Amino acid sequence: MTRSSKPVLILVGSESDRPRIEPAFPILDEAGIGYDFAVCSAHREPERTAAVAREARSKGYRLVICGAGLAAALPGAIAAQCDLPVIGIPFDVGPLHGTDALYSMVQTPSGVPVGTVGIDNARNAAHLAIRILRA
Repeated sequence: MTRSSKPVLILVGSESDRPRIEPAFPILDEAGIGYDFAVCSAHREPERTAAVAREARSKGYRLVICGAGLAAALPGAIAAQCDLPVIGIPFDVGPLHGTDALYSMVQTPSGVPVGTVGIDNARNAAHLAIRILRA
């Protein structure tokens, strides 16, 4: 990734997650908050994911929104490798309908914070990002 003038980096683990994260886009657009979107899998591409996280601040990002389902490792993996605020969105996928992802995100270890919104609530993630950036 090249240097971005946009303050928000939005990540999901799979292209199939795009429809679940897209509700955040118009909210950020309306607020005039720029963002970049990328697919980055903590399980399938761990080295790339770590690099994306470590380089996020130097690329100009101020906040990362991560959406994930099932084991939902992406938000915690990003938070472990960077010092930017990370907002996690648990996705309703699989037999537990997102509760597994929710528990995964809210149970990250001390010192690896992931601010987590409700299941499939990309809109609230966008609203939270706006509040953080305007604080």
